Parts: sequence; C-alpha cells; structure tokens
Amino acid sequence: MKICLLALSFCYFIAAHATTDTVAIYSDVMHKTIKAVVITPENYKHSKENFPTVYLLHGYSGNYSDWVRKVSTMQQLANDNKLIIVCPDGGFSSWYFDSPIDSTFRYETFVALEVPKFIDAHYHTITDRKGRAITGLSMGGHGGLFLGYRHADIFGACGSMSGGVDLHYSMHKFDVAKRIGDGDKYPDNWNKYSVINVVDNYPKDSIAIIFDCGVDDFFYPDNKALHKKLVDMHVKHDYIERPGKHEWKYWSNAIEYQLLFFRNFFLNMK
Repeated sequence: MKICLLALSFCYFIAAHATTDTVAIYSDVMHKTIKAVVITPENYKHSKENFPTVYLLHGYSGNYSDWVRKVSTMQQLANDNKLIIVCPDGGFSSWYFDSPIDSTFRYETFVALEVPKFIDAHYHTITDRKGRAITGLSMGGHGGLFLGYRHADIFGACGSMSGGVDLHYSMHKFDVAKRIGDGDKYPDNWNKYSVINVVDNYPKDSIAIIFDCGVDDFFYPDNKALHKKLVDMHVKHDYIERPGKHEWKYWSNAIEYQLLFFRNFFLNMK
C-alpha cells in the first residue's frame, strides 16, 4: 500500500505530555491522500509496550479534526485510558460505506483496512483485533457499529454515540441516498446497509458492543429499537440512554464512558 506521513501539521504537548499528530494516509482504493488525527498518551514515547487503539469517527458534515477541536479533554482521555485515539476523515457524507453506486466513495475499505494498516506501521500498537475498537457519533456512530460488525476480524469492540442506526430515518436527509441510491429504486441497499439489519449476522469472532443515545435525540427511537432487537437476539451489549440532544455537549460526556468500556475490554484481552 502506498502511504505517506506528513511532516506533522500540528504537534503539541499539553501539561500531561500527550501528543496530537495530524497524518496523511494515501488511499489506494480512492487514489487520494486523506488526513487523520492521532492522539498518543503521555507515556507513549518512553514506553516499550504496544498500545491499544480506538478509532473515533466524526459525524455528517464533519471532518477528522472535530473531536480534538470540540472536546478539550481528548488528550487527557488518551492519558487516563492508556490508549491511542485515531480520528480518520470520513468525508462530508460518506456514511463510511463502499458506495454501491459511486465507486469513488470507498470509505469502508479506507477506514476499516487502510487506516489501521497505516497506524500499525507507524505507531506502537497492538496489531490484532484484541487491541482495536471503533466508535463514533451520529453518521460515525452508524459507521462504528457497521464497520465493527463487518470487520470483526480487525476490531474486537465497537460502539456508537447517537448513531443513525436505521438509515430509513434519513431517506431524504444527510446525503444517504447519494451513497446507496434512491430508496424506491434501491430498497435492498437501505435494508442491507442499515446497522439495525447488519446485526442480524453476528460475527464469527465475538465482538464487544456499546452504544448510547440521548432521550431527546431524533435518533433515539431507532437506538432503543436496536437495543430491544439485540436483547431479543440474546446478544450481549452495553446500552445507555441518558438526558441529551444531538449535540457536542452530549458527545463530550458520552465519549468518557465509551473509552472506559474499551479500556476494560483491552485489559480483559491481555
């Protein structure tokens, strides 16, 4: 795979000495360079151990820098949980699909395969599924569960915060139709690519699952329905609902619980 590492676009140290890099990753499948933020914990540079990695996805209309720009505690969270956090760019509205109607959008392959390959080559990581988790917010919440399920050989744990887990809600919103086609013309795509149906096929490799949603969020009914379905299927998972809307105030709180869940998963895998 052809890859490149930018001279760090920004690299700075906070008091606790966590480091935040911006890297550029060349995508073979999309023939372009795409940025990502990488946060390493305070003891990373002086440690000989390999660290677990959480892949953290942004939402619709966002980009790779959203989490570090809008959540001031991200570096400290990497420190506290002793893990690397990677925030890849998923495009304005990719929904983290390999689009079945637009071959220029291959963000499933990019995020699930090309980004971990790059990170493992350039950072001291645990290079198997026991040391990787993926989650995100909104569009990225759908991406976290969608990619986690479909690539359980890569990720041992997956999650979602306020995820759009049933694409039918977004039939005429958020550019989903641009990625998987009109709902009337391609109804099978809307079923096949929705997380609420993806979970019908539980991975042969068991996967740890956490997702949450605010009770005042427009995606709340679909998340509650997903929780009920998993309960009925006897699929072990953590589900949290708490007061909150579809906004950064909620996600700034939710990310702390998700990273703690992933940290415990990684510790149990040792």
